[in-house]
Amino acid sequence: MMTRRMSAALGLAVLISTSGPAWSASFDCDGQELKPDEKTICDKRTLNDADVKMATTFELLSGLLAMGSRGTLQDEQTVWLKKRQACGADAACLQGAYDERLKQLGETYKNINRPL
Repeated sequence: MMTRRMSAALGLAVLISTSGPAWSASFDCDGQELKPDEKTICDKRTLNDADVKMATTFELLSGLLAMGSRGTLQDEQTVWLKKRQACGADAACLQGAYDERLKQLGETYKNINRPL
């Protein structure tokens, strides 16, 4: 009987200690050397969500595109990441960068040739 109570208490303690924001940016928010843009993304739920959506969309598109187009997509992503970094800790700038990139990725998806 006592072991069950202890197990239940331990289980509850583990559950409480691991609960918290279930945010999951495309990079490690617990990293030691986060840049200002990354810190802001980790701290703001809407930016974190936008980052996850952008990263997921980018990965899906990468798998759908032919090799040449995939290279172009990766080059565009590198340019975009530099633009995002230039925002620093400016949340409005970061949100605008994500909105713009998600729109670009959506256009890329719309333009994929699909069989009828």
